[in-house]
Amino acid sequence: MDKKDYYEILGVSKDADLKEIKDAYRNLAFRYHPDRCQDATDAVEKMKAINEAYAVLSNPDKRKEYDALRGRFGSSAHDHFRRQYTEQDIFKNSDIQRVFEEMANAFGIRGFEEIFKQAYGRNYQHFEFSRPGIYFKGFFFSGWISPWKLGGLSHSPLSHLLKLFSDRFTAMPLPKKGKDLTDTITIQPWHAKQGGPYAYYHRKKGKKLVVQIPPGIKDGQKIRLAGMGEEGSGGAAAGDLYLKVTIKRPLLQGLKGLLGLGQKN
Repeated sequence: MDKKDYYEILGVSKDADLKEIKDAYRNLAFRYHPDRCQDATDAVEKMKAINEAYAVLSNPDKRKEYDALRGRFGSSAHDHFRRQYTEQDIFKNSDIQRVFEEMANAFGIRGFEEIFKQAYGRNYQHFEFSRPGIYFKGFFFSGWISPWKLGGLSHSPLSHLLKLFSDRFTAMPLPKKGKDLTDTITIQPWHAKQGGPYAYYHRKKGKKLVVQIPPGIKDGQKIRLAGMGEEGSGGAAAGDLYLKVTIKRPLLQGLKGLLGLGQKN
């Protein structure tokens, strides 16, 4: 594509909202996907232009800066923008990888990794980081490093990767399991002996649950409801809910009745 205006590349107006931008990109990415344009010699270059335009216009901050340059420099805004942003900067925090994978799963075509390797060659590198409870996957462009964005680090792919890890892990919370919750339920002696269903209202979640009371449960024992605690963060599992069982004592029940006190389950 000879066009260098991001809006023209995607075929959208300067007032297009995010949905219009995303829909336009999906259509063009599918149209110019190298697997569907095997006879087109410029398919890869078209795909690169589409990817770059989407990564910029789908990011509010980058789009705002590009619009300012566009208003000031007109048709040369792209050149001024690229003096400030490298490939790494442009694609950072973009959801373009997810969009590609959706297309790959739906239509059986190659996904993000293979297409970007084909388009950018050895400059494109990807990596994975896996530890118990932590999984991190990303990419970087080894041939495009901004000296003023690296501070005092040397201009090597390794130093860029280290900075990328630092930026991501300080900006994103690590996965953390949700907190466990506790509550108390009161049941009749016959219910404790026989067991069976118990209607419990989960106030935190605003829903009714049917809890199975094990036969022969003792006063003070707890029933664990897996995943019924607080929600986890960063994709981690929810906590658990522990219900402490209290068995009504006949004497106490009769006393409450004489005093006119209501029973609360």
